[in-house]
Amino acid sequence: MRIMISADMEGATGVTYTSDVIPGTEQWQRFRRLFTGDVNACIAGLCAGGATDVLVNEAHSSQRNLLLEDLDPRARMLTGRHKPLSMMQGIQSGVDGVVFLGYHAGAGADGVLAHTYLENSITGVWLDGVPASEGRLNAAMAAEHGVPVLLVTGDDQTCLDAADYAPQAVGVAVKECVSRYAAICLPPARTADLITEAAREAMARAGRDEPSTGPHRIEVEFDATHLAHAAAVVPTVELIGVRSVGFDAPSMTEAMKAFKVVTAIASGAVEGIYG
Repeated sequence: MRIMISADMEGATGVTYTSDVIPGTEQWQRFRRLFTGDVNACIAGLCAGGATDVLVNEAHSSQRNLLLEDLDPRARMLTGRHKPLSMMQGIQSGVDGVVFLGYHAGAGADGVLAHTYLENSITGVWLDGVPASEGRLNAAMAAEHGVPVLLVTGDDQTCLDAADYAPQAVGVAVKECVSRYAAICLPPARTADLITEAAREAMARAGRDEPSTGPHRIEVEFDATHLAHAAAVVPTVELIGVRSVGFDAPSMTEAMKAFKVVTAIASGAVEGIYG
């Protein structure tokens, strides 16, 4: 059994604030260790449940956050940016299941550090008319490859979100959201036990499904009009409101590639503190 872990950082044990996840800060250095600890706890559980190969895809920011020197030696790590499928690179390699570790709620929703791709310029994303977190978007790509989502970890709002888009997945809440920048957190000794046991249990669901292919529509709402206008220069992307764009794609893979372009252009159009 070959399993992939898509590892984001905002939903890792103890993380509650921007400096916890911004590369180069003192707090980021601290939380890199806790983040790596969550990943290792997951690897331990997956292997106890029968996984024979675990690929960890770094999915946060610079995608160079996990400490390779501390990684469980039973796993391999895909690190670095500019991967064609970004957070889901590796889903196309014949894996039998995927874990969304350290995930978070989507833009416009309650949750610790909630956002969808851009930290504070996107106020909402919809996939086929349904509000979409990164988890929902990535689950749709996993389904396109016939890969089940086995486990989702993050705050309690992340687990509630996952119960809708991946109802058969096991959820582990490592913290309880109080606000965007505050949470009631469990210490790493407790979250490690929870993640390991959940990963072991989740392996019972591992095994490829029938691929779910077909067209998809993504709509994105920004916090300023000029970001929507900037994104609308992308072919196939159209303005659908003063701050919103939408586009159709023949597959989820193509939809996510277009979404990456839209977010990259919008990010480049942000001007200082006025956005």
